[in-house]
Amino acid sequence: MRIKKCWVIIGLLGLVKFSIHWFGNQNYGFHRDELLHLSVSEHLAWGFFEFPPFIAWIGKLSYLLFDYSLIGMRLFPTLAGMGLLILCCLIAKEMGGKSKAVFLSGICVLAFVPFFRNHTLFQPVAFDQLFWVLGFYLLIRFFNSEKSEYLLLVGLIAGLGLLNKYTMLIWGFGIAIGLLFYKRGELFKSKWLYLAGGISLLLFMPNLIWQYQYDFPFLLHLEVLNQKQLANISPFEFVLAPLELPFTLAVSLIGLYALFRNEKLKRYRSVGVTILVIFVTMWILKAKAYYFFPAYPVMFAAGAVQFENWFQHRPNWNYAVAAVLLLPAIPFIPEATPILPIEQYIQYMDIQENEEGRFNLTGDYADMFGWEEQVALVDSVYQSLLINHHPEDIVIWAENYGEAGAVKILGDKYGLPDPISRHGSFWLWGFGKKDAKVWISLGNEKESVEHVFEEVILVKMITHIYAIGEENGIPLYLCKTPKIDIEEWWQNYEKNVFD
Repeated sequence: MRIKKCWVIIGLLGLVKFSIHWFGNQNYGFHRDELLHLSVSEHLAWGFFEFPPFIAWIGKLSYLLFDYSLIGMRLFPTLAGMGLLILCCLIAKEMGGKSKAVFLSGICVLAFVPFFRNHTLFQPVAFDQLFWVLGFYLLIRFFNSEKSEYLLLVGLIAGLGLLNKYTMLIWGFGIAIGLLFYKRGELFKSKWLYLAGGISLLLFMPNLIWQYQYDFPFLLHLEVLNQKQLANISPFEFVLAPLELPFTLAVSLIGLYALFRNEKLKRYRSVGVTILVIFVTMWILKAKAYYFFPAYPVMFAAGAVQFENWFQHRPNWNYAVAAVLLLPAIPFIPEATPILPIEQYIQYMDIQENEEGRFNLTGDYADMFGWEEQVALVDSVYQSLLINHHPEDIVIWAENYGEAGAVKILGDKYGLPDPISRHGSFWLWGFGKKDAKVWISLGNEKESVEHVFEEVILVKMITHIYAIGEENGIPLYLCKTPKIDIEEWWQNYEKNVFD
């Protein structure tokens, strides 16, 4: 296949993906997690309580280039998603695929609806997927060329991936097992493999040291996550989740089969073993279904090559497969990325107003509403306090990282001071001014504020018709006269920051 034709196909598919995201990225508002990720970018370090530092670096770059812009920030996960699509197509080409396989592999990425969600939100997930797929691509390049520099690049990508999301450890474990099946494990006699591992460890070491310095908060986060979410996951949920996307699942399973049985693809058998090891490991660990998503593009590529081989005498049938994949997915795209204005989306999904006068949106969309109104209210109270108080006398105390992130990021245009919060990484940044004369409490329940202060005045209960239930009916209090030692109260909460 001519290189020019290959890149024309990839370019057109990439343009389709970018266009969809361009419309989706600028709608609604900042997601709760996005506010956190931008907030940590203002406190650059080698680690945070919830995740490694990579997302903070990208957040800082986003701020430097676009300020606190919704569409500017979301450009980065979208570019990661486009990179994933390009790599999926290139993997098909590396596996011997021609134009139809390149086309079909890209269509699989477009038809895999969850990727639209993953490549809209500014979260580590999009970059995690990119690192996984780039690592697979470089490994396949090594299999084809046996050039040691590709192994070193795999080590580099693994190290960067660990600085983004710890699930890269499972990817690395799968790769290590898979390589036992490459030329009967001969690669484990090569110094280049260990140099690659050394590069990964060297890159990861600063975060590992940071974790040690803070008593490994990752383990505390994992424990709480397991108690609140993972422990409630059915052992069959991880296995059955892919059935929600039957057509792309079929291509991926055909691709996995081809990695073991197709004569032209059997040289990549170790990649198939890696995928199986990752799947079983995640299943045992009760991982969420989306943790496995980065493995799909490799299977899509192998499946596309298999279809092209099957239809080599009837090449137009590849387009029929593409249509079967893509057309059923199109109606679900508005559920994954907000391409429709909220009023149109509610009509499209036939969401009815509930008894409270609210609309129950999906979690991700509901998490994009209400923040602007919260911050505007906080600012109005803050401005009224400035009449009789110096700014140094006022502290804004938010209950969770969403509320704190909203005040920090959206409050920038109002000139609000940085908030404090005992939730997650915000706890690291301290309690502000312990001798402040008045505190504005956002989202903290009455029992919590009365435990700390003698004087507590309810200003308003905040509601929003689209916001998530957790952010509806939340109180805004004015608090004065602490009755406990603020510093001791803060320090004693360290083991509860994820409550």
